[in-house]
Amino acid sequence: MGKTIAVVNQKGGVAKTTTSINLAAAFAMMKRSVLLIDLDPQGNATVGSGIDKNNFGSAIQNVLVDEIDITSAIIKTAGNYDVVPTNHELIVAEVQLLQMTQRETRLKQALAGIIDSYDYILIDCPPSLNILTVNALTASNSVLIPIQCEYFALEGLTGLLSTIEQIQKTINPALHIEGLLRTMYDGRNRLALDVSAQLLQHFPGRVYRTVIPRNVRLAEAPSHGMSIFEYDGKSQGAVAYLTLAGEMLQRVDEAKKVGEIA
Repeated sequence: MGKTIAVVNQKGGVAKTTTSINLAAAFAMMKRSVLLIDLDPQGNATVGSGIDKNNFGSAIQNVLVDEIDITSAIIKTAGNYDVVPTNHELIVAEVQLLQMTQRETRLKQALAGIIDSYDYILIDCPPSLNILTVNALTASNSVLIPIQCEYFALEGLTGLLSTIEQIQKTINPALHIEGLLRTMYDGRNRLALDVSAQLLQHFPGRVYRTVIPRNVRLAEAPSHGMSIFEYDGKSQGAVAYLTLAGEMLQRVDEAKKVGEIA
C-alpha cells in the first residue's frame, strides 16, 4: 500500500508547493512511483509540473464532486511522476463540498481504488485550514509541514497542530506528523538560527536534518514548468530535495527495522 502525505501549512509563501513538486520528482528519480495531487485552487503545483492549468481535461474538482473517477484526471509529467491537476474552478467545488454528505472523506474515497498503484501520494494543500485541507488530512497517513524560519513561524504552527489533533480525534486516528521541514533557510541569518533552534527544541525527532536553502534556481524552476532537477540538477536546491527524499526513505527503513525487532 502506498503512503499518502499531505504537504500543509496555512501560511503562504513557505515553499509548500515547491516542496511538493520537487519531492515528487526526487522520489521519482529514486525509482518510486509518485502521484502529486494539486489541491490548491491557485494551481501552482499544476503549472510547476509543466501542465497548462487552463487547458486540460478533468481535474481534482471533478473527482471531489463525483463527476469522474480519479484515474481519468491523472496526467503523466516529464518529471516521471503523475499529477492530478487543478485550477481556480476548484473554488466552486469547494462550495459544493460544503453542501455534501461525508464531505470530509471525499478525497479518501477517491483514492481508495489507486492507493496500491503508487509508493507515494503527495497532496499539495491550499494555504488555509478549509474543507479541502480537511479532505487532505483525512485521506493521508501523515503530514509534512514546510516552515520558513521567521518570526511568526511557531505561532502559525500552533493552529495547524490543533487542527491535526482534531482530525486525529474525530476522523483519522492514524494521522501523524511526517516531519517539519525548514525552508528558504539562510544560516547567516540570526533569526533563522533562533527559530531553527526552537523547532528542534519543541519537536525533537520530528525536524528533518535536511534544510532547504534560499536558492534562486528553486524560485525560477516553476515558471519554466520544471522541477529543480530538470531545470538545474546541480543547484543547491536540487541537492537539498534529493537529500530530503533520501532522509525520508531512510526513516521508513528504520521504522521497518524497529517493527521487525518488536
